Amino acid sequence: MARYAQSVRRQPALSDLVAAEGSEIYARFGPALGWDQLLNLLRDRAFVRFPCELRFNADPLLPGEFAHAARKGQKPEDGYTIFIHPAYEQQLQWVPYLVLHQLVLINHGDTATADDAETFGSRALGLSKDEYYRALCELSGQIGGDDLI
Repeated sequence: MARYAQSVRRQPALSDLVAAEGSEIYARFGPALGWDQLLNLLRDRAFVRFPCELRFNADPLLPGEFAHAARKGQKPEDGYTIFIHPAYEQQLQWVPYLVLHQLVLINHGDTATADDAETFGSRALGLSKDEYYRALCELSGQIGGDDLI
């Protein structure tokens, strides 16, 4: 999935913040966050702090990784490219699931954990955390991601 730091200590303030942010996205863009809504979300600086470009390209991805956000320059303000495995290019309805998982890292940096990403994504899509996680596992499984990086 995403490359998140393994954090032993939880940061309740960040967990609460990403849950609230996800709920706000659902209220604004839901209940069906599809491709067009995703593109609008990425342009909305109230929800996505830095410019983001989507690119279907597996070259920068680790084995089993469905997407990865990479800085375009030295500063976050330079923007990000979210690389998405090309296997999903013909499945645009699922791309928001993958991108939402990356946005927590873009918005909150290295303090964000995979758990934060799952909370954020599930709230933004109006799903339970378990439903969102299962969907990510199924999507990752399409590219041989059973080891979930």
